[in-house]
Amino acid sequence: MRVGFVGVGLMGEPMARNLLRAGHQVVVWNRSDPAAVRLVALGATRATTPYDAIRSADVTIEMLSTERAVDEALRIDGDEFAAAVAGRGLVHMSTTSADWSLRVQRAVRAAGGWYVEAPVSGSRVPAEQGRLVAMVAGEDADLDRVAPLLEAMCAQVLRCGAPPSAALMKFAVNTHLIAVVTSLVESWHFARSLDLDLDVFASAIANGQMGSPITTVKLDKLRRDDYAPQAAMPDVHRNACLIADAARDRAIDLPLHELCLDLFGEALRLGHDAEDMISVVHAVEHRQRSGVPVRQPEEAARRALT
Repeated sequence: MRVGFVGVGLMGEPMARNLLRAGHQVVVWNRSDPAAVRLVALGATRATTPYDAIRSADVTIEMLSTERAVDEALRIDGDEFAAAVAGRGLVHMSTTSADWSLRVQRAVRAAGGWYVEAPVSGSRVPAEQGRLVAMVAGEDADLDRVAPLLEAMCAQVLRCGAPPSAALMKFAVNTHLIAVVTSLVESWHFARSLDLDLDVFASAIANGQMGSPITTVKLDKLRRDDYAPQAAMPDVHRNACLIADAARDRAIDLPLHELCLDLFGEALRLGHDAEDMISVVHAVEHRQRSGVPVRQPEEAARRALT
């Protein structure tokens, strides 16, 4: 299948590489050169504009970083986008708000194209390994058409219904992801502050019931003080904001998520915008250094301890 790929960044590049390995013809467009050049060396064709990528393919995967990036690249309400996507498919894999996904769907369908919503769970390492989990929404026939592409990039492809159900499912999954990594980082901070053996701590986590691929990867990064981005801090913070907005719009309380969101925002304000999400540990440490008071147990909890 001839596939367009618009946006080959931190996640998009390894995903496009896996499509090439699976034997698909891939036409890439990216705002910057390095990733596109590397993919061309592996057999991809480089398009001059995103519209050229769309026109040259049966279906195009869009994996841009933000709603603004999608709008700047594609101008989805414009005539050029409509002409390019007419009779073709667009797979929206970016993590955006549910409303934005529906806006893209309307533009594609109005132009005579077909649309699949397919955000993924995972970061750069699962993307490199083809171990992402895709949550997809759309017409069954369209999902069948893109199944070979998604299977080349993902370990599982989960059908969620009609858009924006896949976008909302991604938010539900990422609520857990953000809490898990924040909890792991806080536990690491606690153990380090007590001068405990951090190798023993990491082994206890990794080899017990709490062990998982995400804890293994993040523990390894914490042990090596490796903050190179796999799930970049700005992307995770933006995801957290989208989750919080979706929850507020639907009157859903997410008290733990709100605390995590505060910490990620604080890490960004401290200058950790080029690092992995585990850099939230710096926000936890900053609170301790700056003298934020340790909360005392509630009265009922104190009574239970005596």
